[in-house]
Amino acid sequence: MEERHKILFAKGTILIALLGTLALISGSPVLADENECISCHRKVTPGFVADWGVSKHAEEEVTCSDCHGDRHRTAKDVHLVRLPDEHVCGECHEDQFGQFARGKHNYGWRSLNALPVTHMEPDELMEGGVGCGGCHNMGIKSAAEKRALRDKGYRYQNNSCDECHTRHAFSVKEARHPRACQQCHMGFDHPQWEMWSSSKHGTRFFVKQAGRLPEGAAAPTCQFCHLPDGTHENRTAWGFFGVRLPLPADKQWSADRTAILKALGVLNPETGEPTRRMEMMKSTRMIRFTEDAWKRERERMIRICSTCHAGQYARQRLEMGDRMIRQSDHLMARGIRIVASLYKDGIIKKPGHYPFAYPDFFYFYRTGGSYIDQVLFKMYMKYRMRTYQGVFHANPDYTYWYGWAAMTKSLGEIKELARTMRATHKVK
Repeated sequence: MEERHKILFAKGTILIALLGTLALISGSPVLADENECISCHRKVTPGFVADWGVSKHAEEEVTCSDCHGDRHRTAKDVHLVRLPDEHVCGECHEDQFGQFARGKHNYGWRSLNALPVTHMEPDELMEGGVGCGGCHNMGIKSAAEKRALRDKGYRYQNNSCDECHTRHAFSVKEARHPRACQQCHMGFDHPQWEMWSSSKHGTRFFVKQAGRLPEGAAAPTCQFCHLPDGTHENRTAWGFFGVRLPLPADKQWSADRTAILKALGVLNPETGEPTRRMEMMKSTRMIRFTEDAWKRERERMIRICSTCHAGQYARQRLEMGDRMIRQSDHLMARGIRIVASLYKDGIIKKPGHYPFAYPDFFYFYRTGGSYIDQVLFKMYMKYRMRTYQGVFHANPDYTYWYGWAAMTKSLGEIKELARTMRATHKVK
């Protein structure tokens, strides 16, 4: 790294000398730090140039060609520009690249493309970045994947680093601010921003920012808990879906979690055996598959919580979250079993794209016209998420009103819909 800085410094010195000589010869007012990229892009993309000018890269004399190559020289050969991916960033930021490659964010793109619903939705929403792909762009892509994106005109979907360190400022301070997380971690199925910002943790952060708390007061952010000390390797014990293996010893919880795994298509509803989706879950690290893997992440979080709280208190609060997952799993499984029985009795016809005659959450709202399936999906993906995530983010209202209470209401609606469907079903 130090050697690279020496080389870059030498390059910058030579460039400045050449530009100074040109200015003397031509008498034109060429700025000392202006090369041909900057002089052109001041007109074409002035915002990019302004951001780069105040960046650490500019201070360290990392120039346009270091990231974009030197083949693009005119408007006619713009297709020759190199759009840097994570590997280019990793040439200098080797540790951060390695951490990111091992962390949860790296699997965003892979998990998006592993979901069957992705391939039924408009490309613009998935790969174009205006829908799911706007966040799930995160993840190192293969050369073939990047070519496919470029062929469709999605030229800027090939880097993950600029999701948090937005180009061309690439600011560490920006990436460490909770607002950097808000774009993705909000909304329907993952309202972590709303939970944190309206919790006591978020309140203290905003009050401290307003100067109403001493500088040394604790005010934990998303990054403090999930990306401590600037690491780029992030994971949680329960994972996004709030399910894990092995199954618990408690028979009721084991049966309830099994029902959820079947609705996720991870277990065959008929045999209980793992499906191909189980391998997908493993490859994208969506859930923890061993007790040791789960405990490792749990103990890591307890150490972080213990920065402010007593370790025993932190452990008790996280265990309360575990118990709420068990409670929400029981409500969820009751709803799944009701809808599954409608499939079994032929009252709901299996859509052609479903692998089994059973509810399938990975098709989202594309249920083949069954409204009760949509209610069940919303109960799982929206309300169950709020129930347990609300506990872990210390937000009472999200846990109860937006989570548990909404799950209870959904279960009541599912029961009523099932009664009506059975009463009006015509046996052929």
